[in-house]
Amino acid sequence: MGVTSYQKHSMQKIVAVKGMNDILPPDSARWDQLESVVRSLMARHGYQGVRTPIVEPTGLFVRGLGEVTDIVEKEMYSFEDKLNGEHLTLRPENTAGVVRAAAEHNLLYDGPKRLFYMGPMFRHERPQRGRYRQFHQIGAEALGFGGPAVDAETITLAHELWQELGLTGVQLELNSLGQPAERAAHRAALIDYLQARADQLDEDAQRRLHTNPLRILDTKNPAMQALVQAAPKLIDHLGADSRAHLQAVQDCLAACGISWVINPRLVRGMDYYNLTVFEFTTTQLGSQGTICGGGRYDGLIEMIGGKAAPAVGWALGVERVLELLKEQGRASAAPAPDVYAIVPDAAGYPQASALLQGLRRAGLQAVLHAAAGTEPGSMKSQFKRADASGARVALVFGASELEVGAVGVKQLRQADAPQTQWPLADAAGLARHLQSGA
Repeated sequence: MGVTSYQKHSMQKIVAVKGMNDILPPDSARWDQLESVVRSLMARHGYQGVRTPIVEPTGLFVRGLGEVTDIVEKEMYSFEDKLNGEHLTLRPENTAGVVRAAAEHNLLYDGPKRLFYMGPMFRHERPQRGRYRQFHQIGAEALGFGGPAVDAETITLAHELWQELGLTGVQLELNSLGQPAERAAHRAALIDYLQARADQLDEDAQRRLHTNPLRILDTKNPAMQALVQAAPKLIDHLGADSRAHLQAVQDCLAACGISWVINPRLVRGMDYYNLTVFEFTTTQLGSQGTICGGGRYDGLIEMIGGKAAPAVGWALGVERVLELLKEQGRASAAPAPDVYAIVPDAAGYPQASALLQGLRRAGLQAVLHAAAGTEPGSMKSQFKRADASGARVALVFGASELEVGAVGVKQLRQADAPQTQWPLADAAGLARHLQSGA
């Protein structure tokens, strides 16, 4: 009987979807370290964790981000639920999801909330360095807070993260999008300016001219940079209140010793922003220079059906931050175990397992050598593995040690240190001995 085409296909190695990457050791340890630093930092600033679904109603993003944004027009993974015909989307960002959750569960009934999240997002775009189809974000959202002080607080929160991670060369760019009436006046001036130069617009800009002209200012097309630089600036259309808000943000940042530059072309990619917008950028990641961005979005909660409330927040790209850490030589190494157990004979596994369990309960990281087969392997190969693991101490469960109810203790990072013995029955004492650095 012949092999069908389906059977042939099923025999091929299945690999991950392009642009959706596995995170494996030792890289996974770097992710864990970053997340640990973030959790500690968020707790100190009074931010609480929130977890929202990966799949949301498509309408949430169409309404929240804007129909003519790149994300909604070209990048979302959307599909129809076969069971009920509901239109669903893998979340391309998470601010809208957090706001939806806050509105749905009336989270602000007893006052404003500071929230943070971590997790995967999805955008259908060409994978490149630091930019993937499944990518990960860490975000902070301050819901129900108005006024420039909290804008500055959220910016300071991100700045503190760079300090804790030891990152350098990260530039804060700041701008104001003002309020709707101010944006409308700027929009009219911008359209007039661009229409008079329509022959210089690329296809993307021509398409956006009457739907979302502000996004033209964010073009990456080198041929349009001079045109964009000379275009009317939104900051010139701001009223007194919007200017005062921006100045107050700068005053708070200056008081915290944080430097910035005003970038009048900074508009961000979502329609929900007003007043303060900002990005943290670097020149060390090529074209993907933005590692964190955000701003104020006072109208979004009401826009998706909640009770009107001000809000501000940001999101950082985890892959980009980790790439920058690596670029600057600050990528943390995978954690090494405290002890590595060497078992010359399989008969010693029960005693080794029992002692290691006691050490783990005392807070030590302990690894048991186990070969691919049923036998442990030679002492030489086991010591080689122990050394490669990075462990500080090898515990040797040899026949002579076990015969007297002991385990051999060998310092791996001190070449001339003699091997000593420790009673098998005293796991707690051995743990204290090892934790003391002996």
